[in-house]
Amino acid sequence: MELIYKKASLDDIDILTETRVTVLRAANRLSDDEDMSEVERQSRAYYEKALADGTHTAYLVFDGERVVGTGGVSYYAVMPTFHNVTGEKAYIMNMYTDPEYRRRGIAMKTLGLLVEDSLGRGVTDIGLEATDMGRPLYERYGFIAAGAEMLLPQE
Repeated sequence: MELIYKKASLDDIDILTETRVTVLRAANRLSDDEDMSEVERQSRAYYEKALADGTHTAYLVFDGERVVGTGGVSYYAVMPTFHNVTGEKAYIMNMYTDPEYRRRGIAMKTLGLLVEDSLGRGVTDIGLEATDMGRPLYERYGFIAAGAEMLLPQE
């Protein structure tokens, strides 16, 4: 098995959009019958803008022509703080490995590429939201739980 890790470009919009829907179905335990057309449309628009302006980096992992893994990092800014004087942040998301390819180091390598991309931009404030399945991977990489964030639920 020779896997190819490819930094995605605008030419990969169709694949990125399709894998985004796959990730969301898996993470939210949604059936194939669930209508994801609006999520798909909005995801495509996001990728078109964010890949063009550099606020998102994505990697696709291929086994031949088959996409077997993916991951992305979104870049954004908040007001500078004492611990993050630039205010620049990176948010890792959309991590997914095809079930047939799990436990082969694909997610760990993809995560490493995303962290390298962030650090290469000088962004050291790197976060993510972990699923129960993904948490052990992120902990092995060195991520720690940070429970201070609070959310305002919308009804």
